[in-house]
Amino acid sequence: MAEIGIDTGGTFTDLVCRLPDGRLHLLKTPSTRQDPSIAILRALEELHARHGVAPQEVTRFAHGTTVATNAVLERKGATLGLITTQGFRDVLEIGRQLRRDLYSATPGAGTPVFLAPRRQRLEVPERLAADGSVLLALDEAEVAAAADALVAQGCTSIAVCFLFSFRNPAHELRAGEIIAARHPSLAISLSHQVDPAFREYERTVVTAFDGYVKPVVDLYLARLEDGLRQAGVPAPLQVMQSRGGLAGTTTARQRPVRLFLSGPAAGVIGGRIVGASAATPDIITIDVGGTSADIALIAAGKPMIRPEALIAGHEVRVAMVDVNTIGAGGGSIARVDAGGALRVGPDSAGSEPGPACYGRGGEQATVTDASLLLGWLDPGFFAGGTLRLHADRALEAVQRNVATPLRLSADQAALGIHRVLNAQMAEGIRRVSVRQGLDPRGFALLPLGGAGGLHATALARELGMTRVVVPRLPGLLAAAGLLAAATEHEVSTAAPAPLDGLDTAMVRDTLAGLHARAAALMLADGAGGSTALCSADLCYIGQSYTLEVPFDPDWPDLAARLYQGFLAAHERAYGYAARVPAKLVNLRVVHSAGGAETLAEMALPPVAGPIEKSRRRIVTEATPDGVLAPVLDRAAMPVGHRFVGPAIVEQADTTTLVEAGWRAEVDTAMNLVLTR
Repeated sequence: MAEIGIDTGGTFTDLVCRLPDGRLHLLKTPSTRQDPSIAILRALEELHARHGVAPQEVTRFAHGTTVATNAVLERKGATLGLITTQGFRDVLEIGRQLRRDLYSATPGAGTPVFLAPRRQRLEVPERLAADGSVLLALDEAEVAAAADALVAQGCTSIAVCFLFSFRNPAHELRAGEIIAARHPSLAISLSHQVDPAFREYERTVVTAFDGYVKPVVDLYLARLEDGLRQAGVPAPLQVMQSRGGLAGTTTARQRPVRLFLSGPAAGVIGGRIVGASAATPDIITIDVGGTSADIALIAAGKPMIRPEALIAGHEVRVAMVDVNTIGAGGGSIARVDAGGALRVGPDSAGSEPGPACYGRGGEQATVTDASLLLGWLDPGFFAGGTLRLHADRALEAVQRNVATPLRLSADQAALGIHRVLNAQMAEGIRRVSVRQGLDPRGFALLPLGGAGGLHATALARELGMTRVVVPRLPGLLAAAGLLAAATEHEVSTAAPAPLDGLDTAMVRDTLAGLHARAAALMLADGAGGSTALCSADLCYIGQSYTLEVPFDPDWPDLAARLYQGFLAAHERAYGYAARVPAKLVNLRVVHSAGGAETLAEMALPPVAGPIEKSRRRIVTEATPDGVLAPVLDRAAMPVGHRFVGPAIVEQADTTTLVEAGWRAEVDTAMNLVLTR
């Protein structure tokens, strides 16, 4: 009997194995970018060889993946065809009036036209009214002809988006039947199933993204399931969804657009539980890897969920954990631009060739090179000693690319690299806090990932935060979060109606249908005893965008309670709330089952041995001339152990810099809590 959580990142694939007797096995293995399932199967082999856990013993297998996101970022999705209502062929290209680069001399495409260029967008005669009534019957022959024409162009996936199909899906369903009958190997995405809500452009975009990644995700999950089956794993494969719940592969294949933040969402779930263990329900997590930093906010023990997310620079309307990803990580390249200003990122040296200090041919100066020069990293203990760093190559790269052009010493240049990167990360934290009306000074910072601990105290200082919580295993928190996540399914539908005179019987009947659909999804995943939550999307009459309001359908005077909840949400979001008429737009239910409120992986007992490993000269903002600081072994620290900065805390999966002015203590959950 063994439970496995496995998170695939760009550099490493992390595995956490939990046994019934409480024993834990933790592994990190290099990711295989061309096919991530290869690294997963290798990790299972290594788990068996090193710890004797056979694949046949696995009773639960939860996975976080970046396959959907990478397919978009690398433009390696399906060749997509889009079929629309006659006259709406160019909705995907026209988009909205909002422009991000108002003053760019050569603006790029403001909409994701790459998903389906115009030649791959065809229209067919059909038309529904806003209430779903049929104005023009579907021309089935035209649907067949459009599908044939798209297949002749090489399309392997077709998305169908008809006007007002979310009020009446009959035309889309029939179109799907026709396409499937003529071309059974095609992937098909229907907009009323992907995003049953109004706003034609947003619905078209998310349906097109779903169709674009569907064959890629389907092939990957099929390959992984086949590999697990051949290895002898009896447990069904579960995949993390973007809003923080697990789903079976059948549902994941049907709705792949919900997997865009599969990996980062698991880290947020783990962060929420670590925050609770440290009696700190208000947490901002920052997951710093080699190329990017994922930032999320958890308020009152609940991750923030947003109805839209930015994918490859484009807004996609799909519910996700509110994660702000920026191009800032250990491999971010530092350079001096033509104007003499120091720039760091967003381009990265990656893992091949990687930073100059890796000794793999990299010549650019990176953040990791700067960290090594400042004394924060041990050349012989990077990634637990699996990779030897070369300080001489780091010095040469920083000197040539940054220090000499700016007439600085190597230490000053390295500090400058960190100062610039930290400013970018601080701005990323403000985006998830200040821009939503929340003061980061009331939150604790929780660093995770391989590089989060090197930036934690500097970021907290810049943002006025006084508390940092470092989990016991920050680099494996996402994999551990997978084992703590609940099985979850969300179902929604459009239900437009003014709140004034709201038909509460209609609301309850609609919710009953949604509950039945969600319960069927839970049953298909073998999850029983689920809890259900209801919410409504509301807005002022005449307003275009909605706010989500949770509610209990058994409330007396339901319309009045919904209105009061909407006013409170509007006050939080915008700083004011006008008492003018509002309307219901969408109804939503979320069913969840299982999950955990503790992470056994984060409470590993201390190992025997000295806490202080050595002393090393380090350079920080507070000590620019350098100071001899203790290097401490995190694994040997018992509960209650205390120390003050400056200090370096080393462990196999990360290194934490504790600057001067901070004191640290290991709490009862084995978290390292830093206070300023």
